Order: sequence, then C-alpha cells, then structure tokens
Amino acid sequence: MHPSPPAARTRLTAVLTPLGRGTLAGAVVLYAAGFALGYPEPVVLATGALLALATALAWTAPRPRLEVHREVTPLKVPRGDAAVAVLNVTNLGRRRLSGLRAQDRIGASEHTIDLPRLPKGAGRTVTYALPTGARGEIPVGPLMLVRADPFGLTRRVREYGLPATLLVRPRTVALPVPPSGKAHHLEGPVSDNAPSGTVTFHTLREYVLGDDLRHVHWRSSARTGTLMVRQLIDASLPTTTILLDTRGLTEPAVDAAASVAVAAARAGYPVRVLTGDGALPGSRPDSRPDTRTDAETVLDRLALVTAGTSGVSEALRAARGGGSLVLVTGDPSEAGRVAGVRRRFDRVICVYVGTAPAPAAPPGVRLIRITSLDELPLAWGAR
Repeated sequence: MHPSPPAARTRLTAVLTPLGRGTLAGAVVLYAAGFALGYPEPVVLATGALLALATALAWTAPRPRLEVHREVTPLKVPRGDAAVAVLNVTNLGRRRLSGLRAQDRIGASEHTIDLPRLPKGAGRTVTYALPTGARGEIPVGPLMLVRADPFGLTRRVREYGLPATLLVRPRTVALPVPPSGKAHHLEGPVSDNAPSGTVTFHTLREYVLGDDLRHVHWRSSARTGTLMVRQLIDASLPTTTILLDTRGLTEPAVDAAASVAVAAARAGYPVRVLTGDGALPGSRPDSRPDTRTDAETVLDRLALVTAGTSGVSEALRAARGGGSLVLVTGDPSEAGRVAGVRRRFDRVICVYVGTAPAPAAPPGVRLIRITSLDELPLAWGAR
C-alpha cells in the first residue's frame, strides 16, 4: 500500500454553516422587530436561536486530537481495474467524538464519508473505491475532516496530509513479440546473456549494488568521484517501433499500442513509441521522439496520451528503420501510407481499430483489424 504523507495539517477553521448564518441573521431581525414593536415573543425566539448557536460553537470549538492516514492503493492501475482509498482515523483525545465527516476530493468531484462515533483511543477504517474508467492522472485529496454539531449550525474543518495522484494506465493483453526477418541491429537492450560478439558499449552510469565490478570504468570513477560502470547492450536484438495515430483517439487504440510495447519490452527487446504529435507525454524535453523505454515507463506515458491533430506521415519519415514497425490507427487509409516505409523495416504491421471496413493490405504489410482490445490476441496470432 502507498500512503499519502500523514499528519501534515495545513488548515484548521471553525465556521458557521449557511444554516448557522441564516439563524444568526434571523435572530438579529427578531431582536430588532421585538424591540421596535414592543413584543417579547420575537425576543424570546431570537434568544433561543442565539443559545442554539452558542451551543453549536461550544460543540465544535474543542480541537480534536486525531491521527489520520489516507492511503491510495495501488497508485498505478490498468483502466477498469480496482483502486481504493483506505482512510484510518484514530481518536487520541480524552473524550468521545461524534459528528465527524471525511471529505476527499477525487478528480473534479467530492466524496463524503460519515464516520461512526470514536470513543477515546478507538480507531476506524473506511475504504472507498476510486474511479478507474478513464486513463490519466486522477488527483486524490486534499483530505478534510469535518466535525459538525447536531443542529448543523457550525462546523470545524481540518485538512490532513497531502494530495495523492492515481495513475490510470492503458489495459494490456498478452501478445507474442512480432518476429523480425533480420536479427542484426546497431543497438539493443542491456543483456548479460548475449551471444559472444554481440555486446557493445552503450553508456556510463552510476554503480548500483549487484553490478559486476569488472564493468567499472575506473578512469571516469576517479575523475567524477563516483563509481561508474559501463552499460552494455546486445546489438543483435531487433527494435520494435510502435507508432500511435492520435487523431480521433480511442481507448482500444491506446490499449493495443501499450500491449505491443509491453510485449516487446518484457521480452527484453528494444522498444520505441511514437505519436504523430511527437514524443510521448512525460518524455524529457531534450530526448528524441524515438527514445527507447521500458514496459513500466511506456505504460506511464501512454496513460497521459490525448487526442491530437497531426497525422503520422512525418513521424513515419523520421522514425529510425530496422526491426518491426507497428502502426496503430483508427484511419483505414493509413494502411496504404505505411507501405511507403516497408523497405526500411524488416516487418510492418498495421493495427486498424475501428468498425469501418478495412482496405486490402498493401504488399509487405500485415493488416490487423479489431474493434476491441479483447480481439487483439487472436488476430495478432493469426497468419
């Protein structure tokens, strides 16, 4: 479970509710009317209203001693899977508390939970579901505990912790890695078991526990004062390039692109993910649009992809060749355009996600038509 930072109280207020303000205003009017007209009854009613307000303020004025933790678990979830917030509240004071209500903002809406009475030293745990029906970042919080009097005239609001963020990722299905007609490429992923002669130097990075000391670059380590090791790559493995057409973007299209990327990355193959609008969200500003990424990173970035306006023609021209190219699009006409780069890649696949009839696949391009993610494994494995 992933806790949001507890006990960081940033706001404490005791205020009149709209009903309390109305009661106060009514008491003032009744007092004025009673004195002006010489009738004691309005004065008695006004006095009763003021006594009710005083009682309500006395009810909510004591500052409760609470230990509050709100946890969001998991912090990253595939679209449609379950995610919950777990709220733990413990009464550290010497008196029983009642009238507590928790308010947690979830995205643009507010979730309210009425808490049961809390005897001295007692705790309560409440869970509530978080929405995971749409990809993206869902802010959760700030969490506020509200204590109100039985009349609803006053309330004390206290803010706890810091907001958390739930990341709803694309759904994925298990797929085999797209085969490539060739196996020799200039770059590949890190590999400790690569065939002899296929491992080459890629970059230097800081040493982490478990690294082979034979890969330490002593000259750079002495110059920087930090232990540096050589990161090696297997140059024999083909790269899988996924190009996602974001015009008229649909969830099944993002899910299909994520499934292909995750299949290749988890099999240890290099992966590049492109869109018609450039780099994926979350990429460093100075990184190339075709920078490789691992399975977890690509899921994080595809979670933030939104509909775009640019076609894929420019991205196709700029994409580095070699390995497999997988175009995921909702435009059936793109299958014909992707044939223009067929010679630069060992294998070209066009995944068309839509209900309109798909055109005939151009020579050298495999066309897969699906309407939902559940259809992809069968269509992907068909020959």
